[in-house]
Amino acid sequence: MATADAQPLWSHLHLLGVIAQVGNFTQAAQRLGISKAAVSQRVAELERTVGLPLVRRSTRSVRLTEAGQGLVDSTAAAFAHIAASVTGVRDLAGQARGLVRLTAPVALGRQHVAPVLEGFFRRYPEVRVEVELSDGVANLAREGFDLAVRHTSAPPDNHVAWKLCSSRTLLVATAAYLRKRGNPTHPGELVAHDCLAYLRPGPANWLFERGQANPPTDVSAPLQVEPERVSVAIHGPLRANNSELLRDAVLSGLGIAQLPDFSAAAAVRVGRLREVLTGWRPVGFFGDAVYAIRPWSPTTPRAVQALVEHLRTELAFGFEP
Repeated sequence: MATADAQPLWSHLHLLGVIAQVGNFTQAAQRLGISKAAVSQRVAELERTVGLPLVRRSTRSVRLTEAGQGLVDSTAAAFAHIAASVTGVRDLAGQARGLVRLTAPVALGRQHVAPVLEGFFRRYPEVRVEVELSDGVANLAREGFDLAVRHTSAPPDNHVAWKLCSSRTLLVATAAYLRKRGNPTHPGELVAHDCLAYLRPGPANWLFERGQANPPTDVSAPLQVEPERVSVAIHGPLRANNSELLRDAVLSGLGIAQLPDFSAAAAVRVGRLREVLTGWRPVGFFGDAVYAIRPWSPTTPRAVQALVEHLRTELAFGFEP
C-alpha cells in the first residue's frame, strides 16, 4: 500500500480494529457513531487498497482473515498511543468529561455500583457511563471496556488495580431452615445439609479455616499454630452462577449457601438470614476484596480516575452486616 494511497485510510484501519474487538458490523457502527452501510463501505475500500480479503462474514459474526488480523496487530500500539495522547491533551482542560465503559458482576453492580452513580453524575455532569453487568470475566482490552469492578483476591498483573474495599464470604441460612435441619457446628456436618453452590466446573467443594491465618513475623512472639483447614464435598438441589439467585433460594428456605457479603449482608443485618459456622472462615471461593481495574496504560483518563475515586469513597466501608 503506497503512502499516498494509505493516508485517507487511517480511519478505516481503526474501524478494522473495532470490528476485531466487537465481532460484528452493527456493534462497530454503534461504537463509532456511523451507519452499518458506512462500515461495509469502508471495509470494502480498505480491501480494495490492500488487494486482499480482510474479513470473513457469516450470518452471525465477522472474523478477520489472517491478513486482516495482521493489520490490526501491527497498528494496535500506534492507535493506543494516539488515543492516550488525545486523552492527555483533553485532560489538560481539567474537567472530567467523555465516555467511560464499565463492566461489573451482576449482584455487585445492581446493589452497590448503580446506586452511587447518581451522585457521580451530579459532580461530573460531562461524563457518561455505559455499564454492562455480567458474571463472566470480560477481556477489557478486546471488548473495549475502560474499567471493570471485580471481586477477587489477585487482580491481574498486567492491569492497573485500585482496591475499593475488603470483602468476605458468608455462610448463611434462614432461621426456619436451621430449626428444621439443625445448626451445624463443624464443617463436616454440611454433608447432611442441602448446600446451594455457586456454579463452577467440577465437583462442589467448600474449604473452611479457623485459627491463626497469618502467623506473626516477629521471631520473639510466641509460636502460632497453622490454621486448621477442612474441605467438604457438598451436595444440594441447586447450583447457579449468580449470587442474588442463590441468596433468594436461601431466603426461600431451600438450603445453606456461601455468598459474598455484598449479596448477603443486607439480609443478615435485618435478620432474614443467619450466619452459620461463625467460628470458621470460608476461604478460596470468592475474592477477599473488590477492585477497580483497567488495562495498563501510561496515563489514566480523568473521567476514569474520577469514577474510581467516587467508587472508593462510596464503597470504603465495605459490606459488613
